[in-house]
Amino acid sequence: MNITQTFYDTLATQYDKLFANWQATTKEQAVILDSLFRQSGFDTSARVLDCACGIGTQAIGLAALGYAVTASDISDGELAQAKERSAKNDVQIRFEHADFCALSQTFSESFDIVIAMDNALPHMLSHEKLEAAVQSMVGQLASGGLFVASIRDYDALLESKPPYSPPYIHKTDKGQRVSFQTWDWEGDHYRLVQYIIDDEGALQVSKFACEYRATRREELTQLLYAAGCREVVWKLPEETGFYQPIVVAKK
Repeated sequence: MNITQTFYDTLATQYDKLFANWQATTKEQAVILDSLFRQSGFDTSARVLDCACGIGTQAIGLAALGYAVTASDISDGELAQAKERSAKNDVQIRFEHADFCALSQTFSESFDIVIAMDNALPHMLSHEKLEAAVQSMVGQLASGGLFVASIRDYDALLESKPPYSPPYIHKTDKGQRVSFQTWDWEGDHYRLVQYIIDDEGALQVSKFACEYRATRREELTQLLYAAGCREVVWKLPEETGFYQPIVVAKK
């Protein structure tokens, strides 16, 4: 098991604590994605593959809007959470364990839309691994299909290489939760430690470590063209309302 799987397997039961209101976030992000899909000519008849589904933040929201959603992830811990949450939200989603660098080993069919949100691609720690992931994801698209992904704004972050992220402080009925990350940089790689401080009665402090490679938008753009996309557009947060830059690529 690699560091990424371990990170998400151990974080899975606490992942929702990173949000002020995870349930509301599923609905908000689904509206944003639905708008992007419709701008590209798709509607709820589209077959969607969320190939980095985590605990289902995007998949569940899109399924609630009426999309036919298939969701996959490399973390069994997060898949278990996603299945449980989809049942509680009364939505039908097909779940599969799959490595998004080798989607064809799990899926024989193609999809109209493939998404990989929440900074999933920068888990690829080399240009070659990122290339393999992009080729795998685009390869699972039907002709004319749409690829949508989000990453941190590394073009800006690489200028200053901050040692930590600003803390999120979420007030609750029982107290508050504080979450923040420390970033230890080495070139364009950084080791991230996610801290969650839960002060809702008995104080609980948790930490989870992972590694990322800062991915510039131009690198991802060129890889998408090389993988067979004919149009690649970046949408920044001020345009979409999403918290990270989003790339929208048409095959």
